[in-house]
Amino acid sequence: MKLKRSLPMAAFFCAAGFACTAQVDSAAKQLARDIFRQLIEINTTDSIGSTTVAAEAMAKRLRDAGFPESDVQVLGPNARKGNMVARLHGTGARRPILLIGHLDVVEAKREDWSTDPFQFIEQDGYFYGRGTQDMKDADAIMVMALIRFRQEGYRPDRDIILALTADEEGGKSNGVDWLLRNNRDLIDAEYVLNPDGGGVYTQGGKAVMMSIDASEKLYADYQLEVTNSGGHSSLPVPDNAIYHLTDALARLERYRFPFELNEVTRTYFQRMAGVESGQTAADMRAVAKNPPNTVAIARLSTDALFNAEMRTTCVATRLDAGHANNALPQTARAIVNCRILPGHTSEEVRRNLIQILADPKITVRYVSDAGDISDTAPNEPAAAPPTLRPDVMQALDKITHEMWPGTPVIPAMATGASDGVFTNAAGMPTYGVSGVAIAFDDVRAHGRDERVRVQSFYDGVDFYHRLLRELTSPQ
Repeated sequence: MKLKRSLPMAAFFCAAGFACTAQVDSAAKQLARDIFRQLIEINTTDSIGSTTVAAEAMAKRLRDAGFPESDVQVLGPNARKGNMVARLHGTGARRPILLIGHLDVVEAKREDWSTDPFQFIEQDGYFYGRGTQDMKDADAIMVMALIRFRQEGYRPDRDIILALTADEEGGKSNGVDWLLRNNRDLIDAEYVLNPDGGGVYTQGGKAVMMSIDASEKLYADYQLEVTNSGGHSSLPVPDNAIYHLTDALARLERYRFPFELNEVTRTYFQRMAGVESGQTAADMRAVAKNPPNTVAIARLSTDALFNAEMRTTCVATRLDAGHANNALPQTARAIVNCRILPGHTSEEVRRNLIQILADPKITVRYVSDAGDISDTAPNEPAAAPPTLRPDVMQALDKITHEMWPGTPVIPAMATGASDGVFTNAAGMPTYGVSGVAIAFDDVRAHGRDERVRVQSFYDGVDFYHRLLRELTSPQ
């Protein structure tokens, strides 16, 4: 490609859609890296780890940077499940912004990884370790943003609150939920930014889109169970618990929940049509119309991500059956995990599953986040998508175009779930916003050899510093 003489080299790469060099000096880079490393090397898994240790470590970082003791607290329901809440005071001209990030990580076995998952490794331009994508990179970035503001003597026009919490990835002590129920005053805010969603996606090293999660699905697990009297395996009978269960699961595999768009997902397809091309782009425009084109829906549904944006999804994730190799099974069980569209309830989907499975011998029970099993599920719908705030969208557009020129900002619905489910339900509109770029084909959250590109991390440090300044500068 021919360089334009009117552009200096750095400006050329920015104009071409590549990430601009982060405006972070070497001292800030080193501090951010040190914070990131410290978090990665603290085991915060539910089985043997402690979010309290990580929360105390981040609290010390902030106190060492000059935050008063009264503005940094570590609190929680027990010794292992601590949460850190810190506040940078502003003028009070506007209500606070809350930043949330979970400290816990998914389990990781050393034998599954090529490196130690709880050792911070830098090699080949990447940082490796459990939590480098989900989401200790963002935790470090948010801590770093508060430290830099303190160092700069910056006084925003509103308080900035940071909550680093426990048990988003599992466990019985979700920190955001606990804080809302026990210390709402500490984290009450006008709206919430959650870097556990959204972010820059790249292809071939070039930024393709900046996603903002403005809605998310409701998470729900269900236990399917079949029981019978069993018997000797030499005398097989058609009434086999395993066959009942697998036949029903095959019906679930073939079933598609109804197509449905909301304000966020309609906007998602309209804007994604400008990123995609050919038939896919045409289909996206067609499904966003009213009424939508059914043929276009069918074509887009063959893509797992697009399908998940258009409907509730349920999938079998675990099986357990039988008690001996030479005996007919007396019990067969499966876990089905569902991600439910906003506006629908866990109990509604439990009843849907009963109809889809179409077998009176199969009981369908709800499994809570704590692992408790009940005959019915909660009947409260997932929170409706919050309105896309103009101030958030304008700030995100501005900083995105400064750092990744020409990259579109696209609202999306998170097909998974995050702690935003609690803050949205509490009346605090929550937006998934991240400045860490991840390649479409390198999403390793929850997987082996989790990693993040070194430059992407530093760009994320720069991004959140710029974004928060834009959102909190005196008017």
